[in-house]
Amino acid sequence: VLDISTANSEAFGDFLGKMQAAVAAGNPPDLAYQSNISNAQMDLLGLLEDVTGVVDEAVGRYGAIMRGTNAEANGKLNGAWKAVPFISNTTGYFARGDKLAEIGVEPADLVTWDQRRDACLQMSNADEEFWGWGLTPNQSGDGYGYLMLVINSFGGHFTDETGQIVQFDSPETLAAVEWLAETYNRDGMYGPMLPPGIESWTDISNNEVYLAGNIGYTHNAFSVYAQAKRDSNPVFPNTVLLRAPQGPSGMIHDGGGIGGWINIFSGAPNIDLAKQLTLALLDPANFNQMSSVAGGLFMPAYENLWTDELLAADPNFAVIKEQVSVESPWIGASWPAQPNAAIAAIQAASVPNQMMANIISGRMNPAEAVTDAHKQIVDIFEEGGIMQP
Repeated sequence: VLDISTANSEAFGDFLGKMQAAVAAGNPPDLAYQSNISNAQMDLLGLLEDVTGVVDEAVGRYGAIMRGTNAEANGKLNGAWKAVPFISNTTGYFARGDKLAEIGVEPADLVTWDQRRDACLQMSNADEEFWGWGLTPNQSGDGYGYLMLVINSFGGHFTDETGQIVQFDSPETLAAVEWLAETYNRDGMYGPMLPPGIESWTDISNNEVYLAGNIGYTHNAFSVYAQAKRDSNPVFPNTVLLRAPQGPSGMIHDGGGIGGWINIFSGAPNIDLAKQLTLALLDPANFNQMSSVAGGLFMPAYENLWTDELLAADPNFAVIKEQVSVESPWIGASWPAQPNAAIAAIQAASVPNQMMANIISGRMNPAEAVTDAHKQIVDIFEEGGIMQP
């Protein structure tokens, strides 16, 4: 009999606290599936079993881990795997192809943030309850990823390459934040493309509004695409998948990630069974049946599970495979550093999202908000013992 419970596995949710308490009390779950909790943070807290043997066995059975997922950077710590890569994914940059056609724009021409923002403004029509822009700056996994993608694409970053020295307050970060402030100014040029309430959306809001046919562009895991396919939603055949947008830096942000990890906890009562269950879940007889009907949400993390039969199930699966096969994938919000526990704590504290809330509410101008966020990040690092010069 399986005893299954749930927790909020966003970085700002209750998952980490629950697991820390469970391990400390000596009654942790045998294993967990999660997607957004830092393995480095959990390892630093002593919560995780070494699962190197499980990963080695999975690679032996199912092929190499997809090289575009940054799996080692996020799951292999001090030479030991502390999480088993379970599924791969890539961010979906979704747009309404029919709305782009109406304004005479080819999806492939939307390379930069500016081009996408202008197209979103052009396709908006409040009288028809249709707005182009579907990206929220509010506290959420989607909001954090989007804000940091903008900041990174302008050349801004949390730290130096070592991941130890905070460098957030920079001309590049400020330029990105000024661009964001301009985007969310309802009295400015781009106000007409903003749907009602976008400033306070949560992780599910953009899914709901996109599926209702009210927005033209959003970023999301493939959950929104999968649901549109499952429900035969009329937006499904009109949805096009774009590449990651570029900013003034010209950097390419292609790549994927591990969309789900299996963690086995220190002191778990059934460690061997947990390892066997993990490998059984990855068996193609089980995994590929789920993957083929999941609309891009549940894709293989191992090369040999990408079968011709699976790729034939959906034309966009080949696009996902291309992204998770990138030779030198974008490392993500920790750039130019490798992921670490201190950088993960910035997301847990929702620092970039709070920065934007300060601007949108009028409490601070962009320069003040960037400086305030920088100070918060310095505090996070120094509280963790990483003193700043």
